[in-house]
Amino acid sequence: MTSADTAQADGLQTNLDHFLASNGIKLNAVQRRRVGWLVHRLGNAVLSQGGSVPVRDSGVIVVVEPPSGPAAETLYRTLRTGCAVVIPFGENPAFDFLKSKLTDFGTIGPGTDGPHEMWWGGVNWRALGTGKAFLTDAPLRVISCYPRGRGDEQAQRLRDQLAEYRITCDIAAVDTADDGCIHASEKAAFVRQMWQQHREPLLFIEADAVLTEAPMLPSNLDCDLALHKWNRWEMSARTLYVGRSAAAEALLHNWHHIATAYPSVWEGYLLDQAWCLTSSQMPLDTVWLPRSYHAPTEDTGTPRHTTIVHDLPADNADLGPDAEFGIAMRTARRAGRSGGRDSMIVVKSQAMTSDAITVIMRDIASSDAREIAASIEAVTGAFAADCGGFGRLELSLCPWQDDIRAAKSAAKSANNRIIEIAPWQTLPADLFRTIGQSRDAGSVVVMAGHRG
Repeated sequence: MTSADTAQADGLQTNLDHFLASNGIKLNAVQRRRVGWLVHRLGNAVLSQGGSVPVRDSGVIVVVEPPSGPAAETLYRTLRTGCAVVIPFGENPAFDFLKSKLTDFGTIGPGTDGPHEMWWGGVNWRALGTGKAFLTDAPLRVISCYPRGRGDEQAQRLRDQLAEYRITCDIAAVDTADDGCIHASEKAAFVRQMWQQHREPLLFIEADAVLTEAPMLPSNLDCDLALHKWNRWEMSARTLYVGRSAAAEALLHNWHHIATAYPSVWEGYLLDQAWCLTSSQMPLDTVWLPRSYHAPTEDTGTPRHTTIVHDLPADNADLGPDAEFGIAMRTARRAGRSGGRDSMIVVKSQAMTSDAITVIMRDIASSDAREIAASIEAVTGAFAADCGGFGRLELSLCPWQDDIRAAKSAAKSANNRIIEIAPWQTLPADLFRTIGQSRDAGSVVVMAGHRG
C-alpha cells in the first residue's frame, strides 16, 4: 500500500468512527474491523432509515430500523451491485424480510464490547470477489480426508488439480469406523488436527470434489470461518474455510466436542450447533460462501462458473435424513442469525462458580429495533457491572411463545435461574444481585410493568 493509499484509508476510518458514534451504533472490535474492511473496498458508509434511498455512489449502506415491505423493495431496487448492506442489529427478526431480498455475505457474533449480531449482505458477490485487493497468492492450505477403505483415486484427482494451481495441500486417508464414509466426529478431528499442525488458514474440500478454478475466495475475505448453506439454511461441511484466530479454534473445538457426543446426528446440524454455540460466546466472523462457489454435480441451478463441484446428485442428498429435523431454526439460519431457542449471547463473569442465569426477552415483535438493542445492552451492561454471583449470563430473544417455552425448558434442564423481560422495561441496577440472593431457585422471575 502506498502512502497515498494509507492516508486515504486513515481518512475513511476516521470518517467511519464519526459516522458510527453520531448515529449511536455500537459495534464490537471484530464488527468494526469488518465494516472498515468494507468501507476500504467499496466506499463510504451512509445511513438508511425507514428504507430511505441511499446516496448513489455510497459503498456501505447501514440499516438500523427494519423497513416496511414496500420500503425494502424500493431500497433493494436502488442498490448498486458494488455496495454492501450492513445491519448492526442483525439478531432482530424484524430485519428478516429485507435480508431475504439480498444475498447474505456474512454474520459476526456479539461480544461484551458490542452485544449484537451484525449481518452484512448485498446484491451479489461481484464487488468482493474481484478487484485490485483480490490476492491470487494469499496464504492457504487445502486439506481433505477420505476413508482408507475407499481407495485413493478421487483424492489423487484433487491433489493433481491443486498442484496445477500451485496450492499446498494435505489430503490423507484416515481410519474410520465405517469403511464407506467418514462420520462428523472423524472429520472434525481431522480438521482440528490439521489446524494445530499447520500455520496457514485451512480450506477443507471433500475429496470427491472437482475444481474449475483456484479456490482463493475464502482466503481473501479475512474471516474466521467461511462455509456454504444448502437451501440458505443447512450448513455444509463439504467446503469449510477456517482462519487463524482464537474464534476459529473455538469453533473447531466445539464442533469436535458436539460431534463426538452425538455421533448419530447428521453432519450439517452438528456444525450448525457448534457455530451457534461459538457465536454466542465470541464475535465469530463468518462468511456465507456464494452459490457460485460450491454446488452439486448437474445441479440445474448451478451458475455457469462454479469453483468447487461436489459429487452429489442435484437433490442435495446429503441433507439430513429427516426432512423435519431442525425445522425450528431454519427461518433464523436463512436470515444468518441465531434463533429464539438459541442463546444469542453468553457472557462470563469473574465469579468462580458454574451457576448461570438465563434472560429471556419476549415481546420483541411489538418493539422497535432501537428499543430491543438498548435492552440487550442494558442486560449485558448490568451483568458486567454486578453479576450477582452468577458465573454466566445467557440471553435469548424469543419472538414466539414456542420459543419462550423451549428456552425455559433448556434453562431448567441446565439448572439455570430464569428472568423473563420485555424490551421496554427498565431494569434495576441490582437485578442480578437480587435474583442471586433469592432462595426461590426454581422459580421464573417475570419482570412486571406496562409500556409507558
